[in-house]
Amino acid sequence: MTSTEMVLVALVVALAALLIWLWMRTRRVAALKDRFGPEYERTVHEVGDERKAATVLASREKRVAGYTIKPLPDDMRGHFVESWHQVQAQFVDDPKYAVTRADDLLGEVMRVRGYPVTDFDHRAEDLSVDHPQVVQNYRSAHDIAVRHSRGEASTEDLRAAMIHYRTLFDDLVNEPKSDRGVEKTRQEKSHG
Repeated sequence: MTSTEMVLVALVVALAALLIWLWMRTRRVAALKDRFGPEYERTVHEVGDERKAATVLASREKRVAGYTIKPLPDDMRGHFVESWHQVQAQFVDDPKYAVTRADDLLGEVMRVRGYPVTDFDHRAEDLSVDHPQVVQNYRSAHDIAVRHSRGEASTEDLRAAMIHYRTLFDDLVNEPKSDRGVEKTRQEKSHG
């Protein structure tokens, strides 16, 4: 084999390796977009590039995989649903209190389910792993609650916060009834 042929073979091999790498990267990005939905784009925007976003999201998945997330027992589920109905009823008389109570109630549901209830950003990141389609609702509701605490939210804003909270609440209380179902759902989402 001549040196020219060796160079051509090396170039073909390098080109093939590059194409395989690009194909794998494209698949990885597509899988992350599919897995995390709008949370993927939000994370890319927040950290500045797709590679960093992939690292951040993988880190979240690893952290949440270490938690013992479990479904609500039927009695607790019933308790939380009843509490939610009370919060909704309170909205008519005291929207500000109802929004605060809705946020607290979501924290209680998360705690019972097995999520660490730390600062808001950490909770939202954790929720983005198992509930990527509704975590933005949680963020929107929280933003309204923060504006409310500064006296900057209207009653209509508070109503929107309740709707956002309700979306996440429904997602959290209506998870599969068995641990196996939750684990299967988590596996489907991460390998889907």
